[in-house]
Amino acid sequence: MDLSLAQMGSAVALGLFLVMMLAVEGGRGIGRYRHGRDPESFSEGLGAAEGAIFALLGLLVAFTFSGAASRFEDRRHLITQEANDIGTAWLRIDLLPAADQPAMRDLFRRYTDLRIAAYEHVRDEERTEAKLAAAQELQGEIWRLAVAGVRKPDASPGAAQVLLPSLNEMFDIVTTRITATRNHPPLAIYLLLGVLCAVGSMLFGYSIGASRNPNWLHRLAFAGIMALAIYVILDLEFPRRGLIRIDGEDKVLVELRQSFD
Repeated sequence: MDLSLAQMGSAVALGLFLVMMLAVEGGRGIGRYRHGRDPESFSEGLGAAEGAIFALLGLLVAFTFSGAASRFEDRRHLITQEANDIGTAWLRIDLLPAADQPAMRDLFRRYTDLRIAAYEHVRDEERTEAKLAAAQELQGEIWRLAVAGVRKPDASPGAAQVLLPSLNEMFDIVTTRITATRNHPPLAIYLLLGVLCAVGSMLFGYSIGASRNPNWLHRLAFAGIMALAIYVILDLEFPRRGLIRIDGEDKVLVELRQSFD
């Protein structure tokens, strides 16, 4: 779904706009035909159908938008949380024997560089996966060096109880961020949104079928606003691929890395 929706968000929104405009015109044609044949029963049941469809559409848009905005904020907070976890573990390197600290700090610098680079070019999935895999390998090296260091006689008392849990948190946040990046509503939700938009547009067109010269502004505004809402939802769901981005939050990790030098 990442490729089909995130990289084509504007195309999806434009396609939805065109579908809605066509549905409006199709519904208007049906309404005009129906009104011409039986004006008295033209609007029977129309209000109830419109109310149900548009209520469901509004509820689904609100639900999807709220979820996308919430996940957007969660992803921003997770970047800060990872920076805090790395910074805490960095400070606790002081508990290792002095001879082990330079090698550990060098591993931390390389690890942080990889974590920053992993999200610089997310459109290049192979490059991103390579950076993530390299960071995971470094996790193993950091852990082995830490375990060996805390067992040495000249390690600070309680080093194992303080340093190792902070390393665990530093490693776990990576999985949490990856999971958060891949966490999206099922594709069926977006398909249902599209269907409801099309059906709602057809009912809207039908309701103006009795008018000989309906206002174009109403039709354009209805289709345009709905398409824009869907576009914003998609942008929030994939904040490293569209106009709404969280790249600026990576500055926290960049500043942390600079403090290591």
